[in-house]
Amino acid sequence: MFAAYAARIDRDQPLNGLELGERPEPGPRPGWTTVNVKAASLNHHDLWSLRGVGLGEESLPMILGCDAAGIDEDGNEVVLHSVIGQSGYGVGPDEPRSILTERYQGTFAEKVSVPSWNVLRKPKELSFEQAACLPTAWLTAYRMLFTNAGVRPGDSVLVQGAGGGVATAAIVLGKAAGLRVFATSRDEAKRARAVELGAEAAFEAGARLPHRVDAVIETVGAATWSHSVKSLRPGGTLVISGATSGPSPKSAELNRIFFLELKVVGSTMGTKDELEDLLSFCAATGVRPVIDSVFPLDRAREGFEKMEGGELFGKVVLTL
Repeated sequence: MFAAYAARIDRDQPLNGLELGERPEPGPRPGWTTVNVKAASLNHHDLWSLRGVGLGEESLPMILGCDAAGIDEDGNEVVLHSVIGQSGYGVGPDEPRSILTERYQGTFAEKVSVPSWNVLRKPKELSFEQAACLPTAWLTAYRMLFTNAGVRPGDSVLVQGAGGGVATAAIVLGKAAGLRVFATSRDEAKRARAVELGAEAAFEAGARLPHRVDAVIETVGAATWSHSVKSLRPGGTLVISGATSGPSPKSAELNRIFFLELKVVGSTMGTKDELEDLLSFCAATGVRPVIDSVFPLDRAREGFEKMEGGELFGKVVLTL
């Protein structure tokens, strides 16, 4: 079957390790099922895999891709939950959870095999392309906002780095849930797009906000960390799920964190129940993932190049 896969690890030039070509189809495995992929979306996790983060040389070649929507063995339209081993389903009792492609072949292929527990029905209201955007970036944003930040309608939220998949999702979901959303970006066009999607206002990175916020959604890391901490009201919550600009800020702002009793919460992916809630939320409210561009799988390299260069707003989707 045709697939996009990591053939080599290159920490400095990750796309040097990306290959497109034939790979073996998944074989039978007790408790697992095979899904015919109709659409899959890119995540920064795929670039990190090509750099060798969470993926070792001994696991190569590895088909990339965490997210997918497709057709299951019974002909149902489905979405995949990409956290493997959560609650022990489909793996050994001592195996820790992992994200698809850290241990098991991924979704950038004609077929993918996952534990049967990881398969959810796709709402008819969502296209395959839209549904394929939800299991990683949008699920991460959903958990950050509603589980870990604990915000309620009327609360205010700062979303750093408008344009990325998680940040874009947080803007759209926050607006739909009745939050006051502020966003930042170095790019004027991305700031304008953030306002179109529902942000009350968008500012240059590091700019002073109209007022301090209840929560900050942080995926940028070192470049925005101090601004995130300084933007919180006393007792506010900073939720971080990534550090695309690096993990080591110049100042940790510890004095401000303890004096204002701020909460810093790490967040990774989400649960199957949260993904079911997110799918229902989108179906019921009309909220749809923001898609930057769609490529057929044989043009996957173009999608990777857009993501690596930061030249996107929303998700890149690959179709079969």
